[in-house]
This record gives sequence, C-alpha cells and structure tokens, in this order.
Amino acid sequence: MIDRTATSPAYRGIVLAMLLLVYTFNFLDRQILGILAGPIKAELGLTDTQLGALGGIAFALLYSTLAIPLALLADRTSRTWVITVSLAIWSGFTALCGMAGSFAQMFLFRIGVGVGEAGGVAPSYAVISDYFPAHQRARALSIYSLGIPLGSAGGVLLGGYIAQTVEWRTAFIVVGVLGLLIAPFFRLIVREPVRPIQTASTAPVSAVFGILAGKWSFWLLALGAACSSLCGYGVAFWLPSLLIRSFGLDLIGAGQFLGALLLVGGTAGVLLGGWLGDRLGGRDKAFYAWVPAVSYVVGMPLFVTGVLSGSVTLAFVLFLIPQALVYVWLGPVLTAVQHLVPAHMRASASASFLLINNLVGLGLGSWAVGALSDALTPAFGAEALRYAIVAALGFYLLAGLFMALAGRALRRDWVSA
Repeated sequence: MIDRTATSPAYRGIVLAMLLLVYTFNFLDRQILGILAGPIKAELGLTDTQLGALGGIAFALLYSTLAIPLALLADRTSRTWVITVSLAIWSGFTALCGMAGSFAQMFLFRIGVGVGEAGGVAPSYAVISDYFPAHQRARALSIYSLGIPLGSAGGVLLGGYIAQTVEWRTAFIVVGVLGLLIAPFFRLIVREPVRPIQTASTAPVSAVFGILAGKWSFWLLALGAACSSLCGYGVAFWLPSLLIRSFGLDLIGAGQFLGALLLVGGTAGVLLGGWLGDRLGGRDKAFYAWVPAVSYVVGMPLFVTGVLSGSVTLAFVLFLIPQALVYVWLGPVLTAVQHLVPAHMRASASASFLLINNLVGLGLGSWAVGALSDALTPAFGAEALRYAIVAALGFYLLAGLFMALAGRALRRDWVSA
C-alpha cells in the first residue's frame, strides 16, 4: 500500500487515467445494447418491453444488490483487486452476449454483466478519494465520470459500425475481449492506496447504514439521482431506436449522432460539474446539490423540444445543451456522498447510494420507457416511442426538486476528511 502524500501528481494522474479507462469499458459494455436493440429485436423476435428489461432490470438486479457486499469486501481487503476481477467478469459476460440465441439467454448474460460491474464503481470512488485531497475530489471524480459519456459514445459508435458492417454479435465479442485484455494491466499499474488506521476491516455494514440512514441529505441526494437516472438511462437506451424509427437514420448514422452528442455535450457537462462543485462547494456545501438542481430544470424543456422536433439537425442542436446539463450532477453529488461518512467507509457509502440510484434509475428506466411505448403503440403507431420518451423526461423536474431540498441538509451532514 502507498500513502497519498508520498505519491507524485504524475502518478495520481496515471491512476485516474486507468480508472477512467476501466469505467469507460464499464459504460461501453453497459450501453452498447441500446444501439444494437434494432437488430437484436429483429433476430430474437422481442418486444420493446423485453428490450427494456434487457437494458434495465436484467442488468440492475444483481448489479445494485451485489454492489454493497463487494464494496464491503473492497473496504476490508484490496480495492484494486476487486476492481480488476470485476472488470474481467463483466467483460467475459459481455462477450457471451454475442452468443445468445434467445431472450432468456440474453437476460442471463446481461445479469452476468451486472454481477461483474457491481464491483467496479464504488471501490473506484474510494480509490480516488484516497489518492486526491478534499479540494480536488470533485474535479477528480468528474474526470473519472467522463467514462460515462466516453463509454456510451464508444458503445454507440463502435457497436453501430460493427453491427451494420458485420453483425451485432461480433460487436459484443469485440468489446468483451478488449476488456479482458485490459484487466491484468490495470492491476499491474494501479497500486493499493493506504487507508486510515481506524480501520476499514472493522466497520460493519450496520454502522455505515446507520450513519447514512440518519442523514436527510443522503436520502434526498439518492432519490434525486435515482429520478435523474431513471430518465437518463431510459432515454439513453431508447434514443438510438428513436433516431432510427422517427428520424430515419441507419445504425451508423444514429451512432454518429449520439457519439458526437455524448462526446461534446456529455464531456463538457461532466467537467463543468466538477469545476463548479469544487469552486462553489468550497464556499457553501449546499452548492454540491444546488448546481445539479438548476441544471435539471434548465435542461428538461430543451430535451422535450428536441424529441418532438422533426429535423435531425435541429434535434442535435437542441439536445446539445441539456446533454451537458444532465451530466453536471456527477462530480458534485458523488463528492458529497463521499463526505457523509468517515474515510474508511467511503466505498460502502457509495455502494449504498448506488443501490438506490441503480435499482430505480437503471432498473426501471429503459423498461418503463419500453413498456410505455408498447402501451402507446395502438394510438400512436411508430411514433409511440417518441411520446414515451417525452413522458419520461418529466422525472428531471422531480430530480431537481430533490436536489434543491438536499442543499441545506448537506451543510449540517458534511464530514470533513
């Protein structure tokens, strides 16, 4: 193990870059299903509801629930080993998705992807907090969170291109094998950081839950993020299908549209959130929640207008700003969660936060939009998906309300370390 104070800024940058690479593959493997939904639906004979279940509950069921025991294991043993093994597991199951011959098989393989990814995120948050001092954590966590737009963009670009030029099965196999190749290099490069002597090994899960359960800020942040993620994951999964069904794009065109949107808007939003979190949150801890609250409320109507537009060019322009704004929450909120408990409980606290966020957001988002699309099809035909997405976007307003209420509670609940 190594001491944060004994490491150079250059090595911290290398650690952050490796964690970012792993997180990029986390989202690449997670989101590639969205761009491949069309050919998978056609070959396996699925409904929108079944596709939504593959993108949501199949992945989120064990991803959310196993995150807590794996985070506890990481807190008590080696965070870097837990991340390494998790990367290998989710990459292997991603490759297996390319061999699925039915809905049941694909459902089981997506559960496997979720099992692997359960051990990747919360320990990574804790490693970053161990390596970086408090005044740099929002920026460091926002850089790490670039894995979301980068991985999502890579999934739609690479998946769309391979699926249209070769076949959808090859796309799963390629990205899965690449993740397996990265795993040993991550373990060799990233050293385990030293942790406080008060000892991660003796902190029972009941102690972590007990601290968090008594803090209103935790519940408001978690519910706000869950509402945001329900909308965010639901829209992200179904937007490729909307572009194909309602805007007339092919797989490659939809991939290019979304890839550019995520790389420009998503990257800008994540970095902006980290910068604002460190700058404003240093003056008043409430801004760690208030910055996301404003972003959600401003971005939602622009998203709705873009979805209802009939022009690909206009839709891209209208999506660009809200795509940035809905990613602003990552750096500030993830930093705030790290500061609700003592340092040796950080991975477990993050996993508790992710449990709520992912069970609601990831578990229900894509399924709810797909089910609503099926329900609206008799009335709206091919345009049913468009109106299902518009309905889901309303959850951004609810997310903004929860975040606005969380600000004052953060002032009281913050733990400095």
